[in-house]
Formats: sequence, C-alpha cells, structure tokens
Amino acid sequence: MKVLYFHQHFVTPKGAGAIRSYAMARKLIERGHSVTMVCGSAQGSTTGLNGEFINGQRRGLVDGIDVIELNLEYSNQDGFAKRIKVFLGFALRSVKIAFTEKYDLVFATTTPLTAGIPGILARWLRGKPFVFEVRDLWPELPKAMGVIKNPLILGAMGVLEWASYRSAHRLIGLSPGIVKGIQKRGVSAERIAMIPNGCDLDIFATQAEPWRPEGIADTDLMAIFAGTHGMANGLDAVLDAAAELKRRGRNDIKLLLIGNGKLKPRLQKRVAHEGLDNMVFHDPVNKTRLAGLMQSTDIGMQILANVPAFYYGTSPNKFFDYIAAGLPVLNNYPGWLAGMIASEDCGYAVPPADSVAFADALEQAASQRDQLKVQGANSRRLAEREFDRAILSDRWVDWVEQASGQFTRKLDS
Repeated sequence: MKVLYFHQHFVTPKGAGAIRSYAMARKLIERGHSVTMVCGSAQGSTTGLNGEFINGQRRGLVDGIDVIELNLEYSNQDGFAKRIKVFLGFALRSVKIAFTEKYDLVFATTTPLTAGIPGILARWLRGKPFVFEVRDLWPELPKAMGVIKNPLILGAMGVLEWASYRSAHRLIGLSPGIVKGIQKRGVSAERIAMIPNGCDLDIFATQAEPWRPEGIADTDLMAIFAGTHGMANGLDAVLDAAAELKRRGRNDIKLLLIGNGKLKPRLQKRVAHEGLDNMVFHDPVNKTRLAGLMQSTDIGMQILANVPAFYYGTSPNKFFDYIAAGLPVLNNYPGWLAGMIASEDCGYAVPPADSVAFADALEQAASQRDQLKVQGANSRRLAEREFDRAILSDRWVDWVEQASGQFTRKLDS
C-alpha cells in the first residue's frame, strides 16, 4: 500500500519538535508499505532535506520516507494573519499533490485543521480511502482561548471540521476528550481509535552526554519545560512560581524553559524586569541533546493555560518525553494527565493559577530527592506499560490498514 501522508509540521529526530509522524511513517515502511510525506518548513525543525527548492518544493528520501517539502515556512512567532496564509497555502498546494500523485490511501494529521482539505477532496473526487488524525479540537480550542473571535471564521472552521470528520473513513484521536469531541459531531465510535502520543523509550534510554545550561549548578533542583512558548502554554504560571520561590529565598531551585515561541521575548522581558535569577531560558535542541539534558533534570513541568477544553482535549508531547526519560512530572491543570500522575504516583498535580501550590510542590521535591527517584521510576514504568511508541505505532498502522482493507472490500462487493 502506498500512503500519501499530509503533515504540515513534519520533523525528524535530528530536529527540535514532535516526531510522531516520522515514527508512524517509519512503522508503515517497516510493515512493507511506502510513504510520501507532504510537509512545510518550520523554524527550528528539520525535514531531513537540504537541497534547493525548485518550483516551490524539494523532494528526496529521508530514512526511506519520500518527503515533499513545500517552501512554506511557519513559525509560532508569526502573527495570526501570516499563519492563516501559510495554512491555506499548504492546503491548496497539497490539493494539487493529492490530484497528481499515485497512492492507495490518503492520511492527514492536524494541526492545522486545514490539513484535512486534501483528504476530503481525495475521498470524494478521486475515490480514495481517507484517514484523519486529530491532535487538537478546532475550532473549540482557539475559541475557548479567545484567539479566534470572528463568528464567520469560527463558522467556516466548524464546517471544515464537520466535513473532515464525516469524509474520513476512519479517524484517530490523541486523547479521551478529542475522541468525545469527534463523536459529538455525529461520528460513530467504531470509526474512531484513541492512539495517544507515545514515548520514545529507545531515545531516552540511550547514554547521551548529561548536561545542564550555564547558571544551573549540579546541586540545584532543576525543573524543565521543553516546548513551545505560546499562548496555549500559559508559561506565566512558571514565572509566578519563580517569583514565589524567590520571595522564599529558594535560590537552589532553578526553572528552565527550553524552546521558542511567540511569547518568549515577553517572558524574557518579565524575568529581567522582576530580577528572577532562578529562571533560565534555552534554545530548542534535538532529541539526542534533549535526552542528555533530561538525564540531569530532576522534574519535568507539564504546563498549559487554564482553559477547560485543555483538560481532556490535549495529548502533549512533552509529557511523554518526561516519563520516557524517567522524570517525575509537575502538572498545573486538571484532567486525564493529572489523574494519571496521581494514580501512578509519578509526580505532582497542582491547581491552575496557584503559584503558592506550584512553589510548595517544587520545595517538596527539593527536600525529598529520594522520593523523586521513586516517582521517576514510576514514570518510566508507566511509559513502558502504556505508551511505548513501538506498540502504539503498530496499533496505528493496524488501524490504517483496516481502513484500506474495509474500503477495498466495499469496492469488491
């Protein structure tokens, strides 16, 4: 089977970012299929291609994956209008590819929601089986965050969401809330599989060189957040906790934000203005370098803005990286991850917008280093038992193969 795979933000392990699509494409190839990956360009990530763009694209094999990279650069730091322009540009150029490439099945993954457009048209105009993967619920999340308020845009996104869900032969949701959100749009449960983000156990089990950024001593408790510094992440909560710790004189607890994003300059300005010398910023790093950093880390911070739609409607990559690395996790919002942290005793779940509770948890972690090791071991066991990427990617390929087989049987009957 030849799969035409659309993911605008595709990245390999050599770049900084989520590698779910890379892992799934590699598993398809391992199972005897071929994959053409259509993606855009992104700051801080790498598609594995480095040749010249010709007529707006470049193409080549990356670890057995036929990658088509469109010269549409995206950054979380871009303004709303520019991001919409890039999203629509990718969708329109993807439609052309969907009508010219030879393939047996089309697969598309969000975000953005516009990724579903080539799949919709391939299903109805080319008669191809279509599988749609939903990583975030749009327009529910941007509406809940207040990012998009225009009723016309929200209405158009609602139509596109409905069309994507109803056009797909099968769907994949990455969290319990996402699966329920798809069902609310009239999709039967038997057409949806929940396959969450996974843990790259092999990457984080390697003996990468341990390291800490400048300004963080070996004796300091180091808590890290590794991810995008955007509106959804609510990283002012970390700075609020840093301010509380500074008031308590706990200079032995350092909070590291590693990554980029639209709000990073503002966060850095606030840190400088308030003299939060217990805060450290660092540029993104690739997975191997991240594995080394996590070997020196005491606790991972799973932070999101206090938006109820996030509680069950997200499947954050960073959480799965933390537990794969055997780190306890400090989570600052309720939901399915907070429940898991509590039931598995693999960290701390604190209320949202509560800097005192956040600082209390970090002080407790600093005073109970032996307990941190126990919680870290619990995290790793959870990762191995429930979220091994190798097992989840096999389940993912099974679901995609079944979609193709079901479609073929209907044609033959």
